[in-house]
Amino acid sequence: MRASVFVLVAVVFALAAGVIGAILPFRVVINLGQNSVGSLLQIIATAMLTATTFSVTAMVTAYSSATTTATPRSTQLLIADPTSQKSLSVFVGAFVFSMVGIIALSTGYYNDQGRTILFVGTLLVIAVVVVTLMRWIAHLADFGRMADVIDRVERAAADSLLAYASDPALGAQRLTDIPAGSHQVWAEDVGFVVHVDVAALNRVATASDVKIYVDSTAGRSAGPLNPLCHVVGRLPASDAVKVRSAFRIAAHRDYEQDPRLGVIALAEIGSRALSPATNDPGTAIEVISALQRVFVRALTVTPHPEATFDRVWIKPPEVETLVTDAFRPIARDGASLIEVQTRLQKALASIAAAAPDHHATLEAAARDAMRRARKSLDKADYHDLRATVRGLW
Repeated sequence: MRASVFVLVAVVFALAAGVIGAILPFRVVINLGQNSVGSLLQIIATAMLTATTFSVTAMVTAYSSATTTATPRSTQLLIADPTSQKSLSVFVGAFVFSMVGIIALSTGYYNDQGRTILFVGTLLVIAVVVVTLMRWIAHLADFGRMADVIDRVERAAADSLLAYASDPALGAQRLTDIPAGSHQVWAEDVGFVVHVDVAALNRVATASDVKIYVDSTAGRSAGPLNPLCHVVGRLPASDAVKVRSAFRIAAHRDYEQDPRLGVIALAEIGSRALSPATNDPGTAIEVISALQRVFVRALTVTPHPEATFDRVWIKPPEVETLVTDAFRPIARDGASLIEVQTRLQKALASIAAAAPDHHATLEAAARDAMRRARKSLDKADYHDLRATVRGLW
């Protein structure tokens, strides 16, 4: 969309010079050299084609690197990077502007005043391209590197987890049990639920005088075994279509409403770093620190006390599930490394100190990590780890 807008603006900008030059009531003409505007446009067209090719190559390389060294779940965050999208859009827009200008010049579209306006516009385009190119080169220094990927996944995890912590049920009432006698609404496609429009569900429930109990929240699979929701009351067929449309289903999970995906992606990065082929405990320690920051921020948020939508019930993910998703893979794959185990215990203790309401859950995760470490660590290392843990818990 962004590239299309830049291309449209470039075409309008290039063609508007001829129109403006013809209708201006006064003359603004610069004595330009022979075919100077055409030469500038030729240079821009060649340079922007090269810059666009280079940018696409750099972006694809970053995506591939993130997939192989971090986790494939981080690729969608790199693709959504606004700086790379804006830079590529500027380069494509400048290329289209130069091509349209060259074609219009060759057909005699511009008069003398139009060529002057086109020349000034070309100078502005060159300035925009130079500034964008400098920013893009500076951005490439970090784009797709391991630290950049961890930071992006951490931000995505923090955003989704903070939204979950502030409103776990998305404005609906918290679901405990599904009433007997309800009937199920099934998805027409198989895939992952990536977004649930609770407001739309509540409108349908109010209009049809029914109650909706959501079974497939964001991140869950919708298919023959998992219904989208359960409905108590008589739901017309037309409203059943509206209920299905409130669930957006895709082939891949999305970070927006899925608090588990962010912590799972971070855990995958740390777990891959601990594989024998990679053997990078430092990255795993960075991931543990990122998880610590995410959980401390999320678990200290005060949730909204009241539900906004009184005819929809949702069962949010439990904190125990989120903690297990985040720390169990690292505890398992880093069981033989005292550096990783020590940092993991300190992170869990720090989160427990910041969120005392969840102390039991975090202590259970710490005990699980200790059990795994006892089987893998050298006796001396395990003794040192136990001494550290006594001082923390």
